[in-house]
Amino acid sequence: MDEIPLSSLFHRALTTASKALNLPTIEDETQELIQSALMDLRQCSSRVAKLSLFSTNEQLADIATRDLVYILVPYVLSEVLSRVRTTDTEERIDLVRNVKRHLESFIHYLELYGIVTEEDKELYGQSASSVIDPAKRRELKIKQYKREKDIKARIEAVRKRTDQNAVESSSNIELIASVLPSPSQKPSDTTAEHDADMEEVLREAVILLLRFIYTEARSQLESTNQELELLHNVPPTPPQRTPSDDPRVARQRPEDDMWKLDAPLNRGGPDGKGPLLDPQGKPLRPFMILPSNAAERARLQAQVFQADHRLPTMTVDQYLEIERRRGNIISGGGPQSESKPTSKEQLALDAEQEGTAFGEEKAEEKRQKDEAWAQYTDTHPRGAGNTMNRG
Repeated sequence: MDEIPLSSLFHRALTTASKALNLPTIEDETQELIQSALMDLRQCSSRVAKLSLFSTNEQLADIATRDLVYILVPYVLSEVLSRVRTTDTEERIDLVRNVKRHLESFIHYLELYGIVTEEDKELYGQSASSVIDPAKRRELKIKQYKREKDIKARIEAVRKRTDQNAVESSSNIELIASVLPSPSQKPSDTTAEHDADMEEVLREAVILLLRFIYTEARSQLESTNQELELLHNVPPTPPQRTPSDDPRVARQRPEDDMWKLDAPLNRGGPDGKGPLLDPQGKPLRPFMILPSNAAERARLQAQVFQADHRLPTMTVDQYLEIERRRGNIISGGGPQSESKPTSKEQLALDAEQEGTAFGEEKAEEKRQKDEAWAQYTDTHPRGAGNTMNRG
């Protein structure tokens, strides 16, 4: 059987991986798609190494445009591997280590061929989590986001130059598949000059895509390192042993139950109404000691289904009436109190009733108050009693 072309194999792997990314990871169907994509991707990686498409002795200009896209194979492998379902901590650690190895391999090739700029290296070389200052960490994240957005916009612009019907991709896998030539695509009858122009545009799109995926790989590598650190700090799971595994459990069980506060109810009978004590005097089921007086037991029984708080013994109006009698409520005020004369004004009005004993009495009282106030003002200067605002 003829071997499937490398482009068709990579395209099939990308299509399967794209389907798996849109499904829940825990489902069996998703895991089947992931395993199928991993099988194709591993074959792609093996064939890329066998063909020696990338070498440390070459430069970016020496790599053909149709081969540039296969630098992304390690990244796609890391994306698919990260969604493999695991059930054990050690298994997860091995998986995360493989993901980290593929990410580092992808980043190494991009930096080796100078595909990423020095600005990108400086911007993504430091992780945001290592920056202590919150303001600087936020500024770094904003710069990284703007850089990713700018590169992605340039990729979409270049793709539209090659395909007018191109739509924006929803994931990085779909974005990689969009720059990969379709296996069913046939050579066109265009001129060599047009083919050269299209190849130049395609090369620009692939390089921009590699720079964009570099930013994603840097971020994922940081998350992978953090996950590895957490996994290494997870305490080991203690082995689960059943009572049948240890013969000492059967011998120790009666002594252990002796120190339990809640003894099994079936020891007092199937319905929990058996004897309270065994022949040795040990309790067989929970019980409550009640008074011997029947009236007292009836009173305690009646208090079972009651409110868990003290109920009110009087209404609000009754409480206010008691407080009014105690003198704790101040009455008066309002428009009627405003129109009513003060005690000084009322004394002056009463003193004006001349010719009556009541008027003479109030007049004398007013005179004495005025004289006392005059004597007070003579002996006390104005403001002498004000002790406020003296610093």
